[in-house]
Amino acid sequence: MDVALVYDLAGSRLRGIGDVPISYDRLGSRPRALGSWPLEYDTLGARLRAVGATEITYSRWANLPRTVGQWSCVHTKLGSRLESIGPHELRYDQLGSRVRAVGPLEISYDRLGTRPSRVRAPGEGTSLPDDLLLLLFIVLYWQEKEES
Repeated sequence: MDVALVYDLAGSRLRGIGDVPISYDRLGSRPRALGSWPLEYDTLGARLRAVGATEITYSRWANLPRTVGQWSCVHTKLGSRLESIGPHELRYDQLGSRVRAVGPLEISYDRLGTRPSRVRAPGEGTSLPDDLLLLLFIVLYWQEKEES
């Protein structure tokens, strides 16, 4: 399976994962929905708290994700990098700065290596299963937040 990541004309905002659209608030600064799933943020609007019915919890002091729905998040010992979400391991490039895979999903970047452009997964079709779509979106969202 090969899924394109779609960006706006300026190339700055992720507008879709395959055929699943991502909508933004009026200012266009933060995502409001992934397909039919609304996105919820904390009261200050700084952290993503839920995607549809899937809640996300964070550690109290370090602001690291602890859970995504029923799945626990595992970080490196120093907490500097997310290693897995539930059964899905995250793999990074050699510098450790860009996520290259989320479980069975392999992420390709554009020629400059600045933004994810395609996702490959075993199997046929052009749409991801809901659990992998959710994880991919969350990981890409967190990665973008880290870079900004």
